[in-house]
Amino acid sequence: MLPTGYTAVIRQDGPWWIGWIEEISGVNSQGVTREELLANLREALGEAIEMNRED
Repeated sequence: MLPTGYTAVIRQDGPWWIGWIEEISGVNSQGVTREELLANLREALGEAIEMNRED
């Protein structure tokens, strides 16, 4: 799952699953399946956290 303390908002929009992380602006993704969406969100969240550490 996602790291503790982050909230993923997940919705199905037609054939796509879309979602975002409420606590970090710009962390959003989509996937054909819910599982793919969650994997994409984990990756996007990890990248955002790493970029914020570098700043």
